Amino acid sequence: MSKVAIITARGGSKRIPRKNIKEFLGKPILAYSIEAALKSGMFDEVMVSTDDLDIAEIAIQYGANVPFYRSENTAGDFSTTNDVLMEVLNEYEKRGTYFNMACCIYPTAPFVTAAKIRTAMNLLEESDADTLIPVVQFSYPPQRALVMHEGRLVFKNPEYMDSRSQDLEKQYHDVGQFYCFKVTSFKINRKLMVGNILPFVVPEMEVQDIDTQSDWDIAQIKYQAMNP
Repeated sequence: MSKVAIITARGGSKRIPRKNIKEFLGKPILAYSIEAALKSGMFDEVMVSTDDLDIAEIAIQYGANVPFYRSENTAGDFSTTNDVLMEVLNEYEKRGTYFNMACCIYPTAPFVTAAKIRTAMNLLEESDADTLIPVVQFSYPPQRALVMHEGRLVFKNPEYMDSRSQDLEKQYHDVGQFYCFKVTSFKINRKLMVGNILPFVVPEMEVQDIDTQSDWDIAQIKYQAMNP
């Protein structure tokens, strides 16, 4: 079964300029995703999808392939991960290369490890699911969320006002690190977040959105705590 790791790293980051190749504890943050994919031993191809020459050079330096660049259609602010993945798979097929399974890895995901990828890919391959998505449990029950209404706080779901936290159904959200999927199913569904989805629960300590400089600083603290 042929497998590809697709690391999506465009050059146009706005909130943290050049985020995908910004130094994270001694090396470009992109390097962590590449190294995890390579060390997992799961892939016939580890590639970076980018529109940026500097990102391509760093990707190649750390062992990934950049066989082609993104089109203008998938390099803009409004292109989706689904669009990028479809373009990559179609371009490989034009060149006569077909994959059965794939793993999309985000370039700012230092908490992704070779062991996680290996476990996730094996779980998906052994299942009848279309996609495997890492998730983390909400640290506070969303059912008890408060919203602002005319300058005052009100419960979004007042029926849960007196509920004990431990009695509420656990809810999860996507950690935004990687997605494993079967290529045939993806090409039918055309989206990762639909179909038969297998969960992969990740501890909260190993999850951090990186959208602002504060996020970046917290991610470094967490990473150092996990890797003393």
